[in-house]
Amino acid sequence: MTPPPTAAPAPPAPVAVDPGAVRDPGAGRRTHPATGGALVLVGMLLVALNLRAAVTSLGALLDEVRDGLGLSGTTAGLVTTLPTIAFAALGALTPWLVRRVAPARVLVVAMLALAVGQVLRVATDSTWVFLLTSALALAGIAVANILLPMLVKQNFPHRTGLVTGAYTMALTVGTTVAAASAVPIAHAFGSWRAGLGVWAAMAAVAVLPWVPLALRTRAAARRATPTAAVAAPARVRPARTRLGWAMAVYFGAQSLSGYAIMGWLAQLFRDAGYQPESAGLLLAGVTALGVPIALLMPTLAGRLTTLRPLVLGLTAASALAYVGLALAPHGAALLWVILLAIGQGAFPMILTTIGLRARTAEGTVALSAFAQSTGYVIAALGPLLVGILYEVTGGWTAPIGFLLVALAVQTTAGMAIARPRYVEDE
Repeated sequence: MTPPPTAAPAPPAPVAVDPGAVRDPGAGRRTHPATGGALVLVGMLLVALNLRAAVTSLGALLDEVRDGLGLSGTTAGLVTTLPTIAFAALGALTPWLVRRVAPARVLVVAMLALAVGQVLRVATDSTWVFLLTSALALAGIAVANILLPMLVKQNFPHRTGLVTGAYTMALTVGTTVAAASAVPIAHAFGSWRAGLGVWAAMAAVAVLPWVPLALRTRAAARRATPTAAVAAPARVRPARTRLGWAMAVYFGAQSLSGYAIMGWLAQLFRDAGYQPESAGLLLAGVTALGVPIALLMPTLAGRLTTLRPLVLGLTAASALAYVGLALAPHGAALLWVILLAIGQGAFPMILTTIGLRARTAEGTVALSAFAQSTGYVIAALGPLLVGILYEVTGGWTAPIGFLLVALAVQTTAGMAIARPRYVEDE
């Protein structure tokens, strides 16, 4: 509430800011783009490499983990659903956390939680300890998911598409490498624990760039004087805006299809007559082809006046792939894999759009948290409902029909977010 004019002290004089400088995350001091900005970028790329490795490595070794820990089918189902639950619940808390702690310090703790959680979960024979330590690791990922779009907006406001593309590509590379190498690493060391635990080292490396940045923000906070303090920005509540809900629905629908594809595409190709190894390679092809798409898509999104061509183009690619998988899954498998990879470009596009649809870093982190946390609740339904429909009908027509319905919802939401607008204005 604004105090009466007679009681209000004179506001501090505004401080001029060099537009060529880059702000430290969470700090008031400035750094030169070639130093502080480069360190932030390196830190973001290392964090992005870790954002799915703990998930996809577990998916690749789920059978071995089930045998090693004696997991029931229900518990194994909980393990596969845990990432979306953690991303939804813990991601929603991130804006509250960032208002109290500098983002650099938050990321230090997040990456430490990821590293420690991955180490502890391979050192136990207890099912419940495995679940709890997995949740600890996922908590670090959930927080980092929300922070990266905000850091792009805060530190690289004029390079949103390029930087988002770079970190999305790093995320895709980490996802692909972890999924492809977890089993060979486990076989090389004779234990699934090695195939999961090795990724803790990568998370520990991701801590390193953020330590000096966190120390720098702490030093800046100590030097700050009361007269230099800046009023806290107004709270942004995307849940009260149409744009916020459209972003959440688009993010959720595209993530739903993405998780369903990761969970069930290999089984579809097996049912179509492919050997398990070939089916796995076809699934890996979707992720591998996503690497250049992840770099290109944010750049395109950042340059277009309206996103409608991208939204409709991605929808067309996914729709053709789904129809093709239903009618001729074996005859043109490579074509469907390419089209699926193009359609999954909706993920880097929506990450870029989060930054494009907010004016400020505070608006970006609020929109990122709401879109991702709500979206992951929607996404959790994907693999579950596809599995139920597959089991009940004994085929892939109904599951693919469900994915086409989800695609229609995604497209409707995509048209709502296509034109330039800002969440702060609503």
